[in-house]
Amino acid sequence: MSAIRRFLGQAAIYGVTTVVSRMFNFILTPLFTGVFQPGIYSIFTKMYASASLINAILAFGMESTFFRYLNKHENKKQEVYNNSFFCIALLSLLFLITGLVFTRPIAVHFSGGPEEVADYIKYVHYFIWLLFIDAICVIPFAKLRADEKPMRFSLIKFLNIGSFIGFNLIFLFVVPAIINTGGAAGEWFASWYREGWIGYVFIANLIASVLTLLLLIPELLKLQFKFDKALFGKMVSYSWPVLVANLSFVINENLDKMILEPLGVSAYNLGVYGAVCKIAVFLSLFITAFRLGAEPFFFSHAKNTNAKQTYATILNYFVVALAVIFVGLVANIEILKHFIDKDYWVGLGAVPILLFGYVCLGIYSNLSIWYRLSDQTKYGLYISVVGAIITIVLNIALVPSFGFMGSAWVSLLAYFIMMVISYIFGQRNYPIPYDLKRIVAYLLISLVLVVLSFWVFNRNIYIGNALLLVFLGGVIYFEKDQLKSILLKK
Repeated sequence: MSAIRRFLGQAAIYGVTTVVSRMFNFILTPLFTGVFQPGIYSIFTKMYASASLINAILAFGMESTFFRYLNKHENKKQEVYNNSFFCIALLSLLFLITGLVFTRPIAVHFSGGPEEVADYIKYVHYFIWLLFIDAICVIPFAKLRADEKPMRFSLIKFLNIGSFIGFNLIFLFVVPAIINTGGAAGEWFASWYREGWIGYVFIANLIASVLTLLLLIPELLKLQFKFDKALFGKMVSYSWPVLVANLSFVINENLDKMILEPLGVSAYNLGVYGAVCKIAVFLSLFITAFRLGAEPFFFSHAKNTNAKQTYATILNYFVVALAVIFVGLVANIEILKHFIDKDYWVGLGAVPILLFGYVCLGIYSNLSIWYRLSDQTKYGLYISVVGAIITIVLNIALVPSFGFMGSAWVSLLAYFIMMVISYIFGQRNYPIPYDLKRIVAYLLISLVLVVLSFWVFNRNIYIGNALLLVFLGGVIYFEKDQLKSILLKK
């Protein structure tokens, strides 16, 4: 079996897992936006945006380091596993203790006034434990990927999202229904239940994370209390630039949601923006699925003589897939908008901008393999810091005048510049024979079709899908020979 076919096989499993689980999760979006008004939904938006920043800190870039050093030191796989896990575990324990001690000041920071502090203390407690548990699960999940156990990985992910959805449905719909029926059970639930309280979403997430940790016990039991100090020093020197790069990525991805209110955007509009971002997440799903399959594959394939050509081929078809999904999502925006309540539709104009930002992010994620493989993670730090500076400065400059639309454009610009910089430095330090003309052609064609579909033809679903079919026909015509070669190659 060819390397690309092996990669496609593993990526397909991770892809199905990611897309299906996130699709189930996405089902909650219309429920949330139906139950919670934009002002309340803004709590959800800013709490999860802030949590993403802490997630990156606690992970410490050790996931990428784990994969790199497994293949770099094949005779020390157990030590790599031990070092990676205990590094994150120590950081997470320090975070847990610190967070519990300073819960009240954190709650005061997030709350909109003294009357909200009591609720925010509960929210902060839930997230402190949630973040701690999720961090503990990072390396066990990475081990499943490294051991090429995508089915077990997928099963645990499905159970995680299933329990999250299930408990949300219980808290938001089943319990109110029981209360309405009366009786002893209804009276008991009514004695403590708060209708429309968004804290139940966070409780459901915490329960799902605890269940996930329990399912990962077999991987945790494989840990050994052995610590290789020399190896750990090398791993940290590789990891900390990845950490900074990941932090900068989170800033690019979520800073807008954290600072829109301080910059003058109302809680209502923050909720609108957070909801329309959920539509753009469809493209993010594909990128996440690709990364889950690609990261361990890229590292394990690095020693092959044709590795660079394989990476180039993968990027070519990754861009093709991104372009098709981009055009397809915009063509069907009139359907997708029903996944959020109509009160949120005012923000739909941001969706194409956010989507193309994700296209650039996906390409950047693929390109970034060069500095990971060549042990030059400092370049990832530099590039991501540039993106973070652009995000911070331009959000401060544009949001007061243009609101969340300014944030959407800033996000696109940051990812585009990071993509270009990574390509330029990558070709200088670790040249890979990408077909740049083909990649640019597909990106430009997809942009033209999106502009026609969304703005010129005013989101007409029939014209948009006609353009999508023409694009698909062109892709199949021009790529059929190479696709046959890849899929039929032994």
